[in-house]
Amino acid sequence: MTSTNRTYLDYNATAPLRPEVRAAMLAAIDSDIGNASSVHAHGRAARAVIDQAREQVGQLVGSKATQVVFTSGATEAANWALSAAWSTIYGANIEHPAVMLPIKRSAAKHVVLPVDANGVIDVVAAAKLFSENIQTGGNKPADKQLLVVQLANNETGVVQPVGQLAALARELGITVLTDAVQAVGKQFVDFTGLGVDMMMVSAHKLGGPSGVGALVIRDGVDLLALVTGGGQERNRRGGTENVSGIAGFGAAAEAAHRDLAKFADLEMLRDRVEAFVSRATPEAVVIAKDARRLANTSCLAVPGRRGETSVIKFDLAGVSLSAGSACSSGKTARSETLDAMGLNDELATSALRVSLGWATTQDDIATFEQAWSSIMGGVREVRNVA
Repeated sequence: MTSTNRTYLDYNATAPLRPEVRAAMLAAIDSDIGNASSVHAHGRAARAVIDQAREQVGQLVGSKATQVVFTSGATEAANWALSAAWSTIYGANIEHPAVMLPIKRSAAKHVVLPVDANGVIDVVAAAKLFSENIQTGGNKPADKQLLVVQLANNETGVVQPVGQLAALARELGITVLTDAVQAVGKQFVDFTGLGVDMMMVSAHKLGGPSGVGALVIRDGVDLLALVTGGGQERNRRGGTENVSGIAGFGAAAEAAHRDLAKFADLEMLRDRVEAFVSRATPEAVVIAKDARRLANTSCLAVPGRRGETSVIKFDLAGVSLSAGSACSSGKTARSETLDAMGLNDELATSALRVSLGWATTQDDIATFEQAWSSIMGGVREVRNVA
């Protein structure tokens, strides 16, 4: 997407608002509707908007509408799911900070799942850890254990074998939560088929509004409400609903579902980016290039080039991209994801993420290529290593 002489290549941080989303939100704002908890006509009108959006989100993720619980975003959904009294939580160190920080603050034992050099969880090793911890659990039954696994990584785009891991975990009675924030709308996602118990989703990654998300919860999963104070969302999430935001989420979900096949075409643009970078800068590394990845995501590293500095230079050239996760911007700590993959310091601190989306064009890629040639063609930076 190019606008006001700028090129946007940071869709994994947030996707620009889709036109149909803007229209749906304005329609909800301009409509003569009331509080969705009210039984009068105005309240029923608001309830109809929310019910439609719930259907649209459920269709996108392959769940029943009744399993979709709207939240203020995926971060709230993660904190909610992780707030239960788990005795043990299994999760790799590649998870998003919205997952990792609640795990670290939890009283639960954290069993770290190993990943390979591409950042893919080792299924055989994970199965062994499940069995060992069930057998030695003592007074910690399996139904108080939780597996957390992202469907796709926000920094590298690597897709995890969630279905395999979920099958192994649920055979032992371990509850499964998947972070599908980056995957939904970028590949086919089937909540029921994956065999998971809970799934986190966010609207703004789809071209919807910020501040709206959902936790999809399998029937029969007993999860106490994190936000109380009202009977909204069938007593699962208190607070008057953000009707216009939810309407936008629904419209974004419908548009993303419609465009799923088209989204796969972005792989050609992603491959063009990586081929160009490899030709122009032979020392550049495409991180996790041998793993199955999202069609829109490239994680690129050039030894000797600090990621934060490169982002500033691209910004001055009119190109918006990021150094790793946008949620960690402004922080000097290296990426836990790249650390878990075993990348050396020089590569990890030079990583850049280029992420494409629904409005990305060939012209955007051409602009990126021009900027890359200018920025990466100069003298390597000298770094002090402690």
